[in-house]
Amino acid sequence: MPINLTKGQRVDIGLKKLVVALGWSQVDIDVDVCAFLLNSTGQIPAEEFFVFYNNLISKDGAVTHSGDDMSGGLGDLESITVELERLDPRIEQIVIVATIHDANLKGENFGQVRNSYIRIYNTENSEEICKYELDEDYSVETAVEFGRIYKRNGAWRFEAIGNGVSGGLGAFVKKYASAFS
Repeated sequence: MPINLTKGQRVDIGLKKLVVALGWSQVDIDVDVCAFLLNSTGQIPAEEFFVFYNNLISKDGAVTHSGDDMSGGLGDLESITVELERLDPRIEQIVIVATIHDANLKGENFGQVRNSYIRIYNTENSEEICKYELDEDYSVETAVEFGRIYKRNGAWRFEAIGNGVSGGLGAFVKKYASAFS
């Protein structure tokens, strides 16, 4: 039975291969999902460990982006597939971020995005493990750190974070890829 998470809640994943799917119901707002694969210092070890619509596969081949969906609509619109056993041994966590493309130019923010969520499901049988829906008023935020997949005592877990920023994707690139930006 899937778990509906609240901000700060954690859950064991218990999978070797999973999908993190992003969905929202606005057809006129282009939301993008990306993944930062972080080492023990909380940074990406190389630019190729930042997976998004312009870099669809991580350097180790363990993380794959589905591609950019600019149409919006209902259901899962973008996804990231993660093969935990293939991850580079330097990677200790994967931070999942959603951004609004050209938010500042269009005057858009996550307060205007309806029904946004991420969910994690098993690739083998499509069974949903957990889901996290944004339920706060993100009226100035143009990017949201939805959650992170991290290793604890040899097991992979997911934590719902829900931290928004007004600096768009650039704020997270500065935070997690400062050596490359």
